[in-house]
Amino acid sequence: MAKKTAKELKKGENIKLAGQECLIEEIEISDIGKQGTRKVRIAARTSSGERIVIVRPEDYPIDT
Repeated sequence: MAKKTAKELKKGENIKLAGQECLIEEIEISDIGKQGTRKVRIAARTSSGERIVIVRPEDYPIDT
């Protein structure tokens, strides 16, 4: 299983969140904040139709 940083992900890619395979529906990258890094908001849908939204720093590793 490969890992990508949050900023490298693209809409339509499959990722693994909370132990489930998910399809990315939306990606938003914020401006640089107080911590000096951008945040990435990822909205994904599981195979059962559940929507999961997470916010992580741009360099956070995510399983693909």
